[in-house]
Amino acid sequence: MPASVSDSLAAPVGACQEQFHRRWSHLLDPHVRALAWLLDAPDLLDPKAHQWQGKIASYVDADLGAWLTELQQTPEKLQALHRYIGSLPSTRLGLYAEKLLAFYFEQRQMLVAHSVQVRASKNDTIGEFDFLLRLNGGLVHWEFATKFYLLETSGESLQADDFLGPNLADSLGAKMQKILQRQLALSQHPAAQVHLSEPLASVQALVKGWLFYPDDHLRRPAVLGVSANACCGYWCSLSALQLEPSAMYQVLPRQRWLAPAKIALEHALSAADARLALSQHFASDASPVLLATLRPDGGYGLETRRGFVVPEDWAARAAAQRHLGVDKMG
Repeated sequence: MPASVSDSLAAPVGACQEQFHRRWSHLLDPHVRALAWLLDAPDLLDPKAHQWQGKIASYVDADLGAWLTELQQTPEKLQALHRYIGSLPSTRLGLYAEKLLAFYFEQRQMLVAHSVQVRASKNDTIGEFDFLLRLNGGLVHWEFATKFYLLETSGESLQADDFLGPNLADSLGAKMQKILQRQLALSQHPAAQVHLSEPLASVQALVKGWLFYPDDHLRRPAVLGVSANACCGYWCSLSALQLEPSAMYQVLPRQRWLAPAKIALEHALSAADARLALSQHFASDASPVLLATLRPDGGYGLETRRGFVVPEDWAARAAAQRHLGVDKMG
């Protein structure tokens, strides 16, 4: 999206949550809710932006609502999903999200192969196909990423590289360059041909995630290449965090970062308890924390807003990292 586009075109903070609750509030299983978000959330990137070279995938399933409702209400299908997720060798959020999509594609009879390693020799791994799918009668290669990035900049014309990961390990721009230049080029390697039953009809990246803006940004600025409808939140330091005394909160564990939270009210935190939990966390851990603000709804707390609370020195370290350039890839 051109950086000159008016800020007013961007979806307001909280729009992603309200849209999700309107459509999916009846879903209670956390894995089903996460899958609903992955399949139905707005894309993170603008597929029309020139910098992505036409390689951003979008996916729409007109029958998704009925399929997810049946999944939750059919015990054997829900158990199959839980077994599928239970086989994960790691708790990494990216692997969890990828596994959820693999289950969906397999159940929908679209999956040809998943996590296919391409090797030039026994000890020489070239790369890995995230997904080989059958779409519209053709074989397609999709790379998949679900990412969380915080905007760190004081500039006017914002770029993808101004978004940094919570732990400063990568940037949105660097991640996308890796996907575009390396991962989506995998099928061109001679060693990949043994895994392809036919020429690929398309090669694209499906990118989901949340973007977080400094809390003093009253409006979301336009960012080159980023969708105006991307799910968004705020970030701030613990000392700058303003909690509403009458609101409820929840610190979200990493595997619950995808879908907007729906939490039994007895597990929600008061503003005072939330601040205490955050203070205790930062006393021994410098990792940013994702905090959800909740509103009561029929015995549950529904997320209305989310933000990363970061250590006091995060902004300075992020600015230094951005100016030096991000070397590590997520």
